[in-house]
Parts: sequence; C-alpha cells; structure tokens
Amino acid sequence: MGKTIVITGAGVGLGRALARRFAKEGETVILLGRTLSKVQAAADELGDPAFAVECDVGSPDSVREAFAKIAERHPRIDVLINNAAIYEPFLVENATDEQIMGIVNTNLSGPIFTSRSAIPMMEKGGYIINVTSESVALEFPMLSLYQCTKAGLERFTGSLSKELETKGIRVSTVRAGPMYEEGKASTWDPEIGMQFGKACMEAGINLMSRPISHVNSVTDVFRSLLDLPPDVRVTHVSIEARHA
Repeated sequence: MGKTIVITGAGVGLGRALARRFAKEGETVILLGRTLSKVQAAADELGDPAFAVECDVGSPDSVREAFAKIAERHPRIDVLINNAAIYEPFLVENATDEQIMGIVNTNLSGPIFTSRSAIPMMEKGGYIINVTSESVALEFPMLSLYQCTKAGLERFTGSLSKELETKGIRVSTVRAGPMYEEGKASTWDPEIGMQFGKACMEAGINLMSRPISHVNSVTDVFRSLLDLPPDVRVTHVSIEARHA
C-alpha cells in the first residue's frame, strides 16, 4: 500500500521533483505551496490521487486550514517533508521587516507549525524530513538569516526526534547543497545577485566553479530514507554536489 506524503514548497524545484518521483512510484502526494496556481499546476500534471493545497507555512492559521483540508481526504498521513524555504541574500543592516520575518517564519517557524499539525495524523512508522542547507556549515556572506534559520531547524529536528521516539515516528535532517532545475529563473534583484557573487568570491567561495546537482538526482536520498527498515533510523544526511 502506498504512502501518503505531504510536501511543502512543492510548486517548483526540489519539492516538485519529489512530488513527481513519488507520484510516479505509486505514492499519494499532497502538494503544499503559498501560490496555489503553482502547486495546482504540478498536481494537475501528476493527476489523481495527487492534489494541491494552498498553504503559507509561515502562518499558523494557514497551516491549520491546510491540514484540515488534508484530513478531509486523508485522516492519516505517513510522511511530511518540510521543504519550503526563502533563500535570499541581503545584509542585515539593509534588511526590511518583511525580509526578516519572512525568512524566520517560513524557514524555521513553518516546519514547526506543519509538524505540529502533522503529528496527530501520524501513526507508528510515520516520518518527518526537514530540509536544511550546506550553508549551516559553509559560511556564505549575506545569508546570515538563512543560515541561522536552517541551523535552528537542524536543532529542532534533533529535539523532535527524541520527543517522537516513543510514538515510533522518525525525524531526519537532509542537509542539501546547490541544485538546479531547467527553466527555473532567479527572482533576485540583479544588483543584489552581483553583490552576493562578489562577496562570496572575496570570502573564497567561487560560485561559478562549484559543482551543482540536478534536483532529480537528489530525490534518490529521500527515496532511500522512506525505504529504511523499521529498526533503522538516520538522523542526519548531508548531500553534496560533485562534478559528474
């Protein structure tokens, strides 16, 4: 019997790649995204039983409403993948309130809100996977808020894993490196992008020469986690890109 898998940030990038893979393999995929048109287009591509739900993970009310809609079709879910995130470079001194709150709420509060809603819908054998970033270990300039929210998410993952151990629900961190997807364009201000590239170069990080993985390749790791035998757990996986 297939799994029921909820994926946040499923309208593009890794989230959409995971949804495509799991749907192809017979799982029931529920795609969550802040922009309904994006996740709806992805769900339409996959067909039944996949379906889309509008959800701003940074809003506790939006999360509650989304999981109430999920429960109408699926009172039990097997997997939650917290993939939604805001990745945007800026200097703290120049940051707007919206930038700060957006990153903190989406990247850190969001997985907490969704986990809170998902746990009562899970049984023994359930799985929560939180996606973090290589920037937790590799200090990129202009990403202080992104880095600290992802580091906080890793700490949350470890604590939640212990909290849910008696329920038989596993919790893992997947720390991922850079990924690309055909047709995905940057939404950054070009000037900010140039500042970020220059700052990275000055910090000894050459973005142009670093390897980058395809989103489809990264899905193999998630498939392996979901296929683990019940007497095994993996608390942390680091995925690094390499030159093929």
